[in-house]
Amino acid sequence: MCNIMCEFKKKGGVIVMATNLQIDDELIQKAVKIGGHKTKKAAVSKALIEYIQNLEQEKILSMFGTVEYDQEYDYKEQRRRS
Repeated sequence: MCNIMCEFKKKGGVIVMATNLQIDDELIQKAVKIGGHKTKKAAVSKALIEYIQNLEQEKILSMFGTVEYDQEYDYKEQRRRS
């Protein structure tokens, strides 16, 4: 279970959110060690970045086969015209 308490601060034009999370200590220590991170924050930040990238990739993959395109289109021809 995850309890979240948030506090927002503005640093150099970026909103920084201080967050307290209850994360399994063994899990976070393993992530820090395997990932070669210096801090728990670095491990969590990396995990969130990868999670977001994965969701974005899934969204793109879900579009596979739904985009219409012209099979006769020759991109090399467009380059020759320039």
